[in-house]
Amino acid sequence: MLNAIKNFFEQNVSSSESRDREHQLKLATGALLLEMMKQDHTVTRTERKSVNAILQTEFGLSDEETHELYQHAADEASEAVDYFQFTSFIARECSQDEKIRIIEYLWTIAYADARLDALEEHMIRRITDLIYVSHRDMIQAKHRVQDKMKMDRK
Repeated sequence: MLNAIKNFFEQNVSSSESRDREHQLKLATGALLLEMMKQDHTVTRTERKSVNAILQTEFGLSDEETHELYQHAADEASEAVDYFQFTSFIARECSQDEKIRIIEYLWTIAYADARLDALEEHMIRRITDLIYVSHRDMIQAKHRVQDKMKMDRK
């Protein structure tokens, strides 16, 4: 009997926590990417496509799931007073590699319109500090994105 109860909790509670973490990570990432899009006060089609591509690729979503996540993240971002609810989750729950990947995604959106605005760079620097990513890792992520964009243009 005790083994049956233990098995039930291991299967349902831990998988439920895992699903909740995944959902929160998707929302936090999506909301930060959407906020990055708005930093230079001009949202381009290329930026929207980049956000969708990142969400779809990172989380293995279908087109419909990506659209739903985009809408839900937009709602969360519009209701948020600041980035704390998103960055505190990422800082607490994500590995260093996941955090660096999120910083890379932010650089990707910042450069999606082929120019870096000072407000975009400022946001990335703030988020980098809030999620405890080193300056060195942030700069390396920036260079990886720049290099990838150069290769894509060729």
